[in-house]
Amino acid sequence: MSFPKYEEYRDSGDELLGIVPANWNVVRLKRIIAAVESGTSVNATDDPAGENEIGVLKTSAVYTGEFRASENKKVDVNELDRVSCPLKPSSLIVSRMNTPDLIGAAGYVEHAPSNLYLPDRLWQVTFNGSLTKFVHYWTLTSSYRHQVKASCTGTSSSMKNLTQEQFGRFQLTAPPLEEQQAIASFLDAETAKIDALVAEQRRLIELLQEKRQAVISHAVTKGLDPHVRMKPSGIEWLGDVPEHWEVVKLKLLTQIGNGSTPDRKNAHYWDNGIYPWLNSSVVNQSEVTKADQFVTQVALDECHLPKITPPAVLVGITGQGRTRGMATILQFEATINQHLAYLKPRENRTSVSYIHRFFQKAYWNIREESDGTGSTKGAITCGQLEKLKMPLPPNAEQRDIIEYLDTSIAKIELLSEEAERAITLLQERRTALISAAVTGKIDVRQFACLETS
Repeated sequence: MSFPKYEEYRDSGDELLGIVPANWNVVRLKRIIAAVESGTSVNATDDPAGENEIGVLKTSAVYTGEFRASENKKVDVNELDRVSCPLKPSSLIVSRMNTPDLIGAAGYVEHAPSNLYLPDRLWQVTFNGSLTKFVHYWTLTSSYRHQVKASCTGTSSSMKNLTQEQFGRFQLTAPPLEEQQAIASFLDAETAKIDALVAEQRRLIELLQEKRQAVISHAVTKGLDPHVRMKPSGIEWLGDVPEHWEVVKLKLLTQIGNGSTPDRKNAHYWDNGIYPWLNSSVVNQSEVTKADQFVTQVALDECHLPKITPPAVLVGITGQGRTRGMATILQFEATINQHLAYLKPRENRTSVSYIHRFFQKAYWNIREESDGTGSTKGAITCGQLEKLKMPLPPNAEQRDIIEYLDTSIAKIELLSEEAERAITLLQERRTALISAAVTGKIDVRQFACLETS
């Protein structure tokens, strides 16, 4: 849809804003601010506050550019008398202290739960003579982000601070109030449509990922022949497997081991290192083809560091995050830290590709079994991996399964990539539409009337 322009424009005097409709003003933010409030830093749990409990907002409440009341923490009972600045409806919540990408993030409060309060790192801003929702849409434009960035340069800290004086100096367009309302109403309707389309694409991606997992799971446990005779595997999460398959412990099929992290303070281990050393973040890749850290020969000799020749499977074995249980394929010679295990096939009974696909099937089961207590909580041991049983087809059938999965998953990933591209285009359109509307590059007043009629 194309939108008309205003009949007459004038130079705004601001390089970022360019021309603006002739009847619009360009003002400093401080001219329309009624009040800027902030709360108090208090001790709170990681859990959100219940309906009858007092909560303090997290700075993440505005990370997405929208206000999310669910992003709060329950205040410690001993701190209840210290909370201040209750949340108000029709206000703008602004992150005044944060990382460079998130400083200045803002969200519009439409409904304010009465049990929520502000911390010291968030502002609650109210306005005179301007519609808060219109100002919120302005905070989603490149003009606003540019001014935030320009104000927060010059400090070496990864955390940036935005002062009220800097915030008040920001310039924005200020149409007549009735026109602000029309623009906000138009953007409410149009962004809702775009957001619904984005949600559809995200759901499609979720369904494709579910299909991907189902295809892998079925292929490595049931095979490709729908008429094959089955037998119990003896393992609950595997279920029945083809009658002619074996079910074999991994220690009989692979060599398994892990590595270590040489002492960072020992220069002999790290300075001028030439041998690739990997940490557990590599399991987020489908395959590992390079390293960004290197150790010395002294480290290899003294620090229980295996030399792993490719190809091999690497598995994340520690932590509460998603990497525990994830697997990838190593494509070059390297060594690893203690948070990774490697699996190297013995003889010719199976392949790295087949083991990798099996671990994609086994991910959640491995995590459940490693969710122990005490010192082993959130950890998979090499001993557990050795005892893990894998359904094993004949070699020719393994090759057929891998070929089938490579083809099938490539098609699924292509569809996922198309959905991701659609999301990117929709989000770009959303941003461009907001910017054009709040800076007067397009005239949406008649469309706002259509939306509300």
